Amino acid sequence: MTDPVLQPRKGNPARTALICTGIAFGMLGASFAAVPLYDLFCKVTGFGGTPMTGTAGAGRILDRTMSVRFDANVAPGLGWKFEAESPEIKVQVGATQTVFYKMTNRSDRTVTGIATYNIAPEKGAAYFVKIQCFCFTEHTLKPGESFEAPVVFYIDPEIADNRELDGVHAITLSYTYFASKSGQPVAEDKAGSVKGDAGNPKL
Repeated sequence: MTDPVLQPRKGNPARTALICTGIAFGMLGASFAAVPLYDLFCKVTGFGGTPMTGTAGAGRILDRTMSVRFDANVAPGLGWKFEAESPEIKVQVGATQTVFYKMTNRSDRTVTGIATYNIAPEKGAAYFVKIQCFCFTEHTLKPGESFEAPVVFYIDPEIADNRELDGVHAITLSYTYFASKSGQPVAEDKAGSVKGDAGNPKL
């Protein structure tokens, strides 16, 4: 007589399939959540040259002065002219500043573009705080059409407490405009075909 305790238990195929399906959907959801979570992490910490975001001024202004450089780039195939009103300004740490960028569609077709950004040096990104920015917002321009958009920012006074940044006297804010597809930046290869997500290019 066979001991029932030693007999292998029969699994429930339907239950097993349900569990596997649940795990698969969970992993899929986690992969989609990873991108916005990583983006949020970068914005909170300044990791990877991502500027911080804020809603108000710093609250105090230091005597320390730094240079802020404004870099404007256009990905191949977009056909836009993109430039800052000034390539570089001197700012007091903690003082809120506004700089305008101008975009012009120089192509013969209506084009939608979207801008990504980065900060150099990367260790300065945690102290560059953007209050208003046109990045990651689609803009559609007809042939010959132009528009201007502001960037409002300040350099966090806490930079003075970081001795490692005593030698940093300039920060570069770099934007790159890409053609936009479904709200995501895309790049074109030399043949003119669209390739992947352009992401957030690093300097």
